Amino acid sequence: MIEPIVLAEEKGNKFVWLSIDEAEMDKGIITNQYLLTVKDKGVLMDPGGPLVFERVYNAMQKFIKPEDVEYIFLSHEDPDIVSGLSLWLSYCPNAKILISDLWDRFLPHVGVDIKMNVIRIPIQGMQINLNGDDLRIIPAHFLHSVGNFHLYDPITKVYFSGDLGAAVFPKGSWYIIVDNFDEHKKYMEDFHKKYMANKKAIELWLKHIQGLDIRIIAPQHGAVIEGDNVRKFIDWIKSLDKIGIDLLEEELNTNT
Repeated sequence: MIEPIVLAEEKGNKFVWLSIDEAEMDKGIITNQYLLTVKDKGVLMDPGGPLVFERVYNAMQKFIKPEDVEYIFLSHEDPDIVSGLSLWLSYCPNAKILISDLWDRFLPHVGVDIKMNVIRIPIQGMQINLNGDDLRIIPAHFLHSVGNFHLYDPITKVYFSGDLGAAVFPKGSWYIIVDNFDEHKKYMEDFHKKYMANKKAIELWLKHIQGLDIRIIAPQHGAVIEGDNVRKFIDWIKSLDKIGIDLLEEELNTNT
């Protein structure tokens, strides 16, 4: 078990990566879960399913009481994000779910009553208040999902990016912080070309983050990007020419 890491701490805010169990690496794609605390209140990001629940819950309790989790933020609807929600709500009774208003209607299929505990995020995104601090929910639609959002804390300047920035490591190559970005990007390229919708979706997202002071990018898969590597990542994502639908026609024609 690799213990939690405080990625950033500023003015009473902590942004925490919530550990990993090496045994998970043989059971499916590796997922990162994060907690942002503002003094004694918190928001949990993409908490995951039953596979990781015990590990994430135990790590979270090192920083916050379960009853002080005010929000559970869901960047999109994938099972490695939402399938443990009924568990989380039973242990974090005061938490409200933040999810796209395009996806809330599917929550009953994972045991969640949408008449309670749900805040629907409009397509334009929104701000939420956590213990006196305003956090920004940023639209990132079709990266990779319709109704896709990211979360930014202006105090720690950490940007939770969901699947954007994800990397898939070969066995035995995993790490949590990117050191050599030029080496790391080879683990990101295939994922982004297959899972991100198209170049236009990236261009729209880039407009939404203009002016943000981002010091750390924390993706749901792969490794955390910090320091000068943030700029390198943004330059790299801009440089991707054909992805998703842009590539699909070529691939289909190649295979016929």
